[in-house]
Amino acid sequence: MSQKVLITGANGQLGKELVELFTEKGFEVYGFGRDKMDITNQAQVQEIISTLKPNIVLHSAAHTQVDLAESEPDQAFLINAYGTRNVAVAAEAVGAKLVYVSTDYVFDGTNDEPYNEFSPTSPLGVYGKSKLAGEQFVRDLHSKFFIVRTSWVYGKHGANFVKTMLKLGKERKELSVVADQIGCPTYTLDLAHAILELVDTQKYGVYHISNSGSCSWYEFAKEIFNISGITVQVNPCTTADFPRPAARPSYSVFAHTAIYLNNFTKMRSWEDALVDFLKN
Repeated sequence: MSQKVLITGANGQLGKELVELFTEKGFEVYGFGRDKMDITNQAQVQEIISTLKPNIVLHSAAHTQVDLAESEPDQAFLINAYGTRNVAVAAEAVGAKLVYVSTDYVFDGTNDEPYNEFSPTSPLGVYGKSKLAGEQFVRDLHSKFFIVRTSWVYGKHGANFVKTMLKLGKERKELSVVADQIGCPTYTLDLAHAILELVDTQKYGVYHISNSGSCSWYEFAKEIFNISGITVQVNPCTTADFPRPAARPSYSVFAHTAIYLNNFTKMRSWEDALVDFLKN
């Protein structure tokens, strides 16, 4: 009998990737966007999950607009914290495994070495705080969970940094890109495959999942143009040159300690993943 998977945020860039991959792998997939299931509506979430009785719930729905979250904190906490609580409670009631997609923004970026899954959290802004509150609800209310922190996500669906650079590269001769924020790019297809591998086990806990290695946004942009064969003058600039409402962690590089210690497949380098994405 095929396993039933319920996916929230099914219209998002990761959600769509998860729907495609799990469908391809023979799961019975139920994808829900905000139009079909409002995660902030507890009664609706409970009704849908108790009716479907999924074996696995992949919770990728979120308020992800980092800057907007600063001006609407109530909305960010409603979706990322209480929405996650609603999903966790309903998933626990039917005995489903739960994957909660979280973020590198739970860290403040003051480390000088990669963050592992046991590093203390201290988010800088509303988005990070609301996602961390979601993690806490998952820990408190669910018994079979995977908290998957990821970062700098891009893929074929939705808007992302890689697509933005490709577009700007065709329109302009010169670009300035921030060089003092260091992190780990993550290809949604690789992230989806890693989640697929996790849910086949009972190795519950927190996981940092990104492609391996790290770079600045500036280095990331240069590599995108280099692989794509687009000639653009890319100039490094500082975060201070482009003030934004929300503070970003200046260093949010992940150590993949949990992947390594639990014997999961090592994540390929961000350069290899980027080549794969751009060539296909």
